[in-house]
Amino acid sequence: MSESDLGLMDATRLESLFRSREASPLEATRAALERIERFNDKVNAYVHVDHEGAEAAAKASARRWGQGTPLSPIDGMPVSLKDLTEVAGMPCREGSLTVPDTPCDNDAPPARMLREAGAVILGKTNTPEFGWKAVTDNRVFGATTNPWDTRLTPGGSSGGAAVAAALNLGVLHQGGDSGGSIRIPAAFTGVFGFKPTFGWTPQWPPAKEPTLSHLGPLTRNVRDAVSMLNVMGRYDYRDPYATRGQPDDWGEDLDKGLRGLRIAYSPTLGYARVDRQIADRVAEAARKLEDLGAEIVEIHPGFASPLDVFKKLWFTASLEQWSRLDEHQRERLDPGLVANAREAQDWTAVELFRALAERALLTQRLEHFNQEYHLLMTPAVPISPFEINQQVPPGSGMKDWEDWAPFSYPFNLSQQPAASVPCGFTDAGLPVGFQLAGGKFDDCRVLRACHAFMAAHPPRFPTVPDPSQPA
Repeated sequence: MSESDLGLMDATRLESLFRSREASPLEATRAALERIERFNDKVNAYVHVDHEGAEAAAKASARRWGQGTPLSPIDGMPVSLKDLTEVAGMPCREGSLTVPDTPCDNDAPPARMLREAGAVILGKTNTPEFGWKAVTDNRVFGATTNPWDTRLTPGGSSGGAAVAAALNLGVLHQGGDSGGSIRIPAAFTGVFGFKPTFGWTPQWPPAKEPTLSHLGPLTRNVRDAVSMLNVMGRYDYRDPYATRGQPDDWGEDLDKGLRGLRIAYSPTLGYARVDRQIADRVAEAARKLEDLGAEIVEIHPGFASPLDVFKKLWFTASLEQWSRLDEHQRERLDPGLVANAREAQDWTAVELFRALAERALLTQRLEHFNQEYHLLMTPAVPISPFEINQQVPPGSGMKDWEDWAPFSYPFNLSQQPAASVPCGFTDAGLPVGFQLAGGKFDDCRVLRACHAFMAAHPPRFPTVPDPSQPA
């Protein structure tokens, strides 16, 4: 079997080939590295690639599979980690000129868990500075581009991971999501992205706003995401917000189908504006879910936009980060991050306390809503990808990325599980995704519904960057 064939395979297929000894982890790793060499210059998904370390890990994995003693089903799988996650022996620049390029001494929880499961860590994927915005560009590594059209953004902040998934530059990709940073780039690139219930995928050191941040997978299908969650979705004492109770098998309900599920479908959440083609594709997806056996009820969950609540928390996190730096370092920060920090300087403690109270009421409302409806369906993002190196679509009149991402951050405030599922393309050939969210700890139900849809309607991925353009 050629390495080019191996480079197109998912984790389920690779595991089968490893078990039958028709292919080895070393061959799969070399195939992934070869794809990175071919495509990364065009999309800038990876900011650090560890060829030597990946080869060594793959050789060790190949020996284990040869002896019939793999460490886990993902032993030997090529994986990436977001460049906000510490990986021993690799720099963690966090997209910032204020962070040195010295290698880390320790593995953060997802890196440790993946390494202990035998996964082959290929390298680090790109992110905006400290993950502060929903597009992926920074002053250290530049912009990551969308593989469907490299003039456009893949979204962010896990844009590098999403692009790596879309082009299969490795098989399993770790992202982080504090306001949509997994789901937004998943929708913009046409891959699957899942944000688990808060605390079920531990992280350390903590995120800049630790009560909003969820770590999760970006993959080409739900089974691959489950294989990753079965490793990194485990308790770690270093995370003070980590909780127990994760399923032994995150995919225990994957094959149950959609019958018996009551899904609330809200095209706008009652307040968002959605581009017509996005709305049409998501409405079609709702009908397809109904055809697969789900009960679909069009209804809004009944809360006003929590934009101000989210900004109070998110901009204050930028202010806290800014306040740690000296004047020289502050001059090297992304101007947009600095603008957020300066805006937060004017807020009073009473305003912040009120935001926390409103967050609690939003969470209460959504949890009550999920007692009547198993899942809530919305568009993942209401617009198509726009030009790189822009925080908002040019000419839109918008000020902040949150203005065009109204569907994602409510579920960070509520800390509920949510996913972006690819559901087609606009007339311009750009991906569209819908979001499915569930009540806290209903992760298996969310994954079940996502899998049922994607199994019936498999997504299409780019073969090369800019597939519609002449080579």
